[in-house]
Amino acid sequence: MMCMFFKQIKHRGDNFSYIIADESTKEAAIIDPSFNTEAIIRVVENEDFDVKYVVNTHSHVDHTAGNEEIVSKFKAKIVAYKSAKGNNDISVVDGDVLKLGAVIIKVMHTPGHTPDSICLLVDGKLLTGDTLFIGECGRTDLPDGSAEEMYDSLLHKLTMLEDSVEVYPGHDYGSTPHSTIGMEKRTNYTMQKRSLREFISFMGAA
Repeated sequence: MMCMFFKQIKHRGDNFSYIIADESTKEAAIIDPSFNTEAIIRVVENEDFDVKYVVNTHSHVDHTAGNEEIVSKFKAKIVAYKSAKGNNDISVVDGDVLKLGAVIIKVMHTPGHTPDSICLLVDGKLLTGDTLFIGECGRTDLPDGSAEEMYDSLLHKLTMLEDSVEVYPGHDYGSTPHSTIGMEKRTNYTMQKRSLREFISFMGAA
């Protein structure tokens, strides 16, 4: 029987980092270390975890800032989408899985904020990076952003998940630190049904 450890961490700034582990094997993954490495290291050492992966939801520096420190300390492998820039050890694509003992992390490619953006689905929890926030979605007006791809990621991928799936974003921008797909579908104005043309116009005005 799987026993998963899951922790959301915000130590400095508004970036969230996450620790996922199989409590039986002690294999762990750090998601988006960001500026939270001090708190992450404390938890990992207290729990005696073996950090197998550092996974980046995309390659913006506020999410990858802690990569080198975590990798140097724990000898972990950096995991990112195949088109991500940087010194990545493992490249993943949509539908790939990462295993931590009995814990299975599924990769969902969700471009829009960046071409290399991914979400991670694990045991009914969705780590959304900068694709979906609580009450908002990621910007598409930055270099390589795409409102068209964000539309597909939000309206054709994430809304297809079960309403009960919990949403854990990459930033603490919302009224709560986490939500559910069902709640976001009901209350998040970026996930309301629109045509592609309407969505592109809406994001341009947002």
